[in-house]
Amino acid sequence: MEKYVPVLKETQLFAGVRADEVNTILGCFQAKSRIYKKEEYIFRQGEHLTHITVLVKGKLHIQRDDYWGNRSIVNVIHVGEMFGEAYVSPGSGPILNDVIAVDNSTVIFFDVRKMLNVCSSACRFHSIVLQNLFFAISDKNRKLVQKLGHISKRTTREKLISYLSEEAKKQNSSSITIPFNRQQLADFLSVDRSAMSNELCRMRNEGLLTFEKNQFTLL
Repeated sequence: MEKYVPVLKETQLFAGVRADEVNTILGCFQAKSRIYKKEEYIFRQGEHLTHITVLVKGKLHIQRDDYWGNRSIVNVIHVGEMFGEAYVSPGSGPILNDVIAVDNSTVIFFDVRKMLNVCSSACRFHSIVLQNLFFAISDKNRKLVQKLGHISKRTTREKLISYLSEEAKKQNSSSITIPFNRQQLADFLSVDRSAMSNELCRMRNEGLLTFEKNQFTLL
């Protein structure tokens, strides 16, 4: 697990913690790592969680399938990001979505009870991590509000414009790369893939944008 210390040190959860302290944290919080193959489930809908998790390799999707198999991508987890924290508090209930590996991935699990209970030695880093945990949860809530802003638009075009505009601002460029293929983008925006592809072609013909696979240029 020590090889992931450089990754953990750069995460929001461990901001301000020295590399040697990260090693101590892994023991203090009884951290465990697990490797997942592409398309393997990390969590399934209905499970009860007791650990906060951080992705240190690969990419994950938080997604939900309805009774008829229609899929919606709720969120994308990149290296260094945390997930599962919304379901570890008492009475929070089971997880409402599936978490699946998009690529071969490695996840580190932290026992939430060890994180929330300050150890007897009162380690300096413990209070820092708790503060970072609060800020990380706040940041994730902000991102979910952004997504709600996209999918609350009435038409497929409005959803595309909202999402692509936000990515252009985030990447500070009119030429952007998104983390989705066509089906994944449709699932993320909760639209039909064929309708979305047709709308993208109309927007291209109208001179609003150009695209090649997952690369877009807003005109």
